[in-house]
Amino acid sequence: MPFDLGLGQLGALSIALLGAAYVRGYSGFGFSAIFIAFAALLTNPLPLIPVVFTCEIIMTALQARGIRGHVDWRRVGALLLGAAIALPVSISIILSVGEAAARLTVSVIVFVMSLILLSGWTLRRRINTAGYSGVGAVSGLCNAAGIGGLPVAAFLAAQPIAAPVFRATMIVYLTGLDILTLPLMWAGGLVTWDTAIGAAYAFPILALGIWLGGRQFLSASPTEFRKLAVLLLLTLSGLGLIRALI
Repeated sequence: MPFDLGLGQLGALSIALLGAAYVRGYSGFGFSAIFIAFAALLTNPLPLIPVVFTCEIIMTALQARGIRGHVDWRRVGALLLGAAIALPVSISIILSVGEAAARLTVSVIVFVMSLILLSGWTLRRRINTAGYSGVGAVSGLCNAAGIGGLPVAAFLAAQPIAAPVFRATMIVYLTGLDILTLPLMWAGGLVTWDTAIGAAYAFPILALGIWLGGRQFLSASPTEFRKLAVLLLLTLSGLGLIRALI
């Protein structure tokens, strides 16, 4: 078994993978945070992070046809610029220190932001490119722990962005972020043959989860989507807090 996982662990992780893929199919984010938070209850999640990022890229290929017309490329480009600057520092820190402190800090910030968003607060003024790059840098610092999407999702959820644009922009940004992160993780020794085996095993589960989540998204109203997205952020940040404090 890859990563020396037992059959019971593999079965439990497969169920979590399906659930996380469903959420990604619906909301465009949350896959990594959900799966890594669950995996941490069963095993050391650090070697699984490259598998998760590979899965994110595979899922984008599965979703590409349905999202291409909704991507806000200006936002994606500015976010990735900031992330690219921060990622080398992030990988170095997590390889030498570990993920607990990073997860705790990010989870607190996203948890508080989610509570504010639930009150109905939104950003009314237009955010410039520098602002997006700054958020991208924060995301890059968080992504070595597998939760780089949460600060960006919270930031976009605070703006009056149409649900299809939010979802498509998150999907493409996370894919770019993972493409930037994987070579750095390979250089740090975290990408192995087990990574490829794990991704191959995950493919049919991802396809099913994405399909089911996408069907749910098509039936959701914009108001329902925003509320569920914020509740998802709140839940994920709460899981991160529990994970970091246990």
